[in-house]
Amino acid sequence: MAKITLFTTGCPRCSVLKKKMDMKNIVYDVTNDTNVARNAGFTTAPLLFVDDTVMDFEDAVKWVNAYAN
Repeated sequence: MAKITLFTTGCPRCSVLKKKMDMKNIVYDVTNDTNVARNAGFTTAPLLFVDDTVMDFEDAVKWVNAYAN
């Protein structure tokens, strides 16, 4: 099973991604530590970390939409 972490600041896009993940019953951790995003080279939120892959909002939505329960 993949290790999935959502980096969120509570912004509207963060809420959309969280809701999509909840609807698919995806199990994930949540962090709002800004150092996580900065260390990954990003300055926006949300970010989705799936194992060693980091996705911005658009890629994360595509990943969630393709996720099979």
